[in-house]
Amino acid sequence: MADEACALDGAVIAFDLDGTLVDTAPDLVETLNVLLAQEGVAPLPLAEARPFIGRGARWLIERGFAEAGAPLDAGRVPALFDRFIAHYLAHIADQSRPFPGVEAALDRLKAMGAKLCVCTNKRTDLSVALLDAVGLAGWFDAVIGADAAPASKPDPRHLTFAIDTLGGAHDRAILVGDAAPDAGAARAAGVALILVSFGYTETPVRELSPDILIDHYDELPDACRRLLGACGARA
Repeated sequence: MADEACALDGAVIAFDLDGTLVDTAPDLVETLNVLLAQEGVAPLPLAEARPFIGRGARWLIERGFAEAGAPLDAGRVPALFDRFIAHYLAHIADQSRPFPGVEAALDRLKAMGAKLCVCTNKRTDLSVALLDAVGLAGWFDAVIGADAAPASKPDPRHLTFAIDTLGGAHDRAILVGDAAPDAGAARAAGVALILVSFGYTETPVRELSPDILIDHYDELPDACRRLLGACGARA
């Protein structure tokens, strides 16, 4: 793989977090179920609530309560959100784990010359805490949560801000994600898009029309090289 040493020089690979790098659904849905129980509402099965994660904690709360048959008035959401965050932060990696092959793929991307960042609608402090807890923090040159950017995905400014933070060029960047906010941000920013098939999405992932869809992280480094080569040729 000697020819790989500079294959991604100057490239920025931005990653979504929940459902893309880390399988956080067990801890997020458990936290939702704690709130439901406190409100006297029956819990939701993991498989039922899992697709609601892709749009952030507030959406998970609102959608989760509605699905459980207890729709919320808008005025109740902020207090429930604060309770959700307090419980979640204390249990952020009880069951959450990186998806299979993540560490090896990140190693290879780094060896190929790429800079890596996290571009997530999760709050930055929660993102850093999660990455620390699951042992992934050391691979990333920046972590850009929604609170650290001009807007949150699908607004393209979240993604372009993350790329600019690392001094990258938009035509030498890729967003790796799992759901509609990722697809929307990448398309609006004119940035190449790789989606994973195992994440959290209410829209079937193939309908989001990624440039490449991967089923395992073993496929990611070669997918990045193919895409950036094509982007370079177009440029």
